[in-house]
Amino acid sequence: MNQKPTLLLLAAGMGSRYGGNKQIDGFGPNGETILEYSIFDAIRAGFGKVVFIVREEILDLAKEIFLPKLEGKIEVDFVIQSLDSFVPAELKQADRKKPFGTAHAVLCAKDAIKEPFAVINADDFYGKEAFDAIGKFLTTEVKPDLHAMVGYAIQNVLSDNGTVSRGVCETNEKGHLTGMIERTSIAREGDKIVSKGENEVLEITEGTPVSMNFWGFHPTVFTDIEKMWNEFLPANLENLKSEFYIPTVANNLIKADEAAFDILEAGKVWFGVTYTEDKPVVIDSLKKLHDAGEYPADLWK
Repeated sequence: MNQKPTLLLLAAGMGSRYGGNKQIDGFGPNGETILEYSIFDAIRAGFGKVVFIVREEILDLAKEIFLPKLEGKIEVDFVIQSLDSFVPAELKQADRKKPFGTAHAVLCAKDAIKEPFAVINADDFYGKEAFDAIGKFLTTEVKPDLHAMVGYAIQNVLSDNGTVSRGVCETNEKGHLTGMIERTSIAREGDKIVSKGENEVLEITEGTPVSMNFWGFHPTVFTDIEKMWNEFLPANLENLKSEFYIPTVANNLIKADEAAFDILEAGKVWFGVTYTEDKPVVIDSLKKLHDAGEYPADLWK
């Protein structure tokens, strides 16, 4: 497969904890959004197209901000994730307010993507190395039964301003993912990293790979996701807060022995905005990267 991979940006989230629309908030020295760095790194890594998943109400604003910057640099497409997307009339939840989650967002892009693709959160900074590694994987290694995930060491993805939830990975001797457990309320306590779940306190060893929702897929995954979605909907008809996540898709494919996931240990630098207090840290981190020459003074000049 030598066609250029596509970057799928999940930008439909509400940003509830952060209080604001963090996907279109400026963080770089010229007001760049975090996702512009991801697009810049993806272009450097050989990606040929970027697809934005957005809510209808931010579509025009997203086009206004990003189209002028990206024109001539990379092909751009926009896809809307709504509460009605891929939901048959008889399974609609009239009182639902919350989007259906990350795997549903990916499914919404089914008709826009025909080539191998990466999926990322729009409000996380993933680092050049991660895009280089996944770009290479999607160009040379991906197969219908082999996908990938970029792994980040747990100690590099905590917040100083509160606890975080992370998908903690289990791996086999081939470096493939064997399963992922969503751990909540993770923070440093002294020299340990602990997760305080509902009824348990669990220590997580430094170096343990976690998922920051950076995935690489063969396009056949759309068929798998749609099949699971069609099972998820009727099973969760009464649950207005149910969500359909990418790790669920990965766990199901692994359990059924239908696909393997290579963990690319390429996640070196990550930062994101979980809490409003994280914003100055992100601004400072980006400034340092510019000062060090990792990014040009102006990304799009």
